[in-house]
Amino acid sequence: MTRTIPPCAALLAALSITACTTSTPVASTGDATAEEGAIFQSLPDSIDAQQRYVIYLHGRIIEDEGTRPVSPVYGVYEYKETLDALAQAGLQVIAEVRPPDAEAEQYAIRVADQVNALLDAGVPAEHITVIGFSKGGGIAILTSSRLQNERVNFVLLAICGEWVFEWPGVDLSGRVLSIYETSDDLGRSCRSLAEASTGVSSFEEIALSTGKQHGAFYAADPAWLDPVIEWILSVP
Repeated sequence: MTRTIPPCAALLAALSITACTTSTPVASTGDATAEEGAIFQSLPDSIDAQQRYVIYLHGRIIEDEGTRPVSPVYGVYEYKETLDALAQAGLQVIAEVRPPDAEAEQYAIRVADQVNALLDAGVPAEHITVIGFSKGGGIAILTSSRLQNERVNFVLLAICGEWVFEWPGVDLSGRVLSIYETSDDLGRSCRSLAEASTGVSSFEEIALSTGKQHGAFYAADPAWLDPVIEWILSVP
């Protein structure tokens, strides 16, 4: 079956991924939770170089509706449960809630700065992972393109399509895991993007078939969370 890829402009509008403007991201204070790992709203003041760090970038709906939004199509976005699951795996999770209409390229600069701060504090690049879902996945792609570090990890959830090649300067780098849902019309395979990029050190991809479309990643579902955690922890 031949699938029609939505025009770039239409898809970017759906995900609200736009070019950089002068908007300034809103910083927040750290808040550690969970005994196994910890969850922070921004980069923690004290960085333990012996820990593994995850920067989780949420989908656009949280910008518009808060941290437990309900989509009429996909249901409840269980953001907190997702963060808790990552922390319970022993990961230090940095998860900032973006303001409405946040600019993707501006946030990519912010996330790249956070990664560089972790590196400067002595955290091995292999122990830093950027996870992005939907619009957050677009920010992760832009961050990867900006960093050009072959050792940093990137997890791309439900974001790719041929339209990604229309973004100027997109060139993935790092160790990359892509997961997409076969029933999803918004986020597809990232393989062609990885193959066209120059700095990808390794690439793995998982296709889910839950029938939940884009909402497959709204829940803290072991179908995608377990392989993500296993993949993150697989690097010594």
